[in-house]
Amino acid sequence: MASLSLQMRDWRLTTAEILYHLPDHPSLLQSYTWQDYDLPPKFPQLRGFLDFWSRNLEGRLHSVKVAHLPVITPGGTRQAECLLTLQ
Repeated sequence: MASLSLQMRDWRLTTAEILYHLPDHPSLLQSYTWQDYDLPPKFPQLRGFLDFWSRNLEGRLHSVKVAHLPVITPGGTRQAECLLTLQ
């Protein structure tokens, strides 16, 4: 129920692909996928997670790709091209 109230306030399902350097092998990159509801364009939840990562985890961040999509959207309408009646 909490996610519905967030969506009504324009929070969106946000997915981030985080590339980071492996602590033992800095020349290799590892991928991590993060997903949560967040508020674009500032993305406070993602920024908080990345701040936590920088302070507490050993893998140095390389890059972050972000995608977001509103889950609740207005319904679409279209006209029917024909009407058939079966008896």
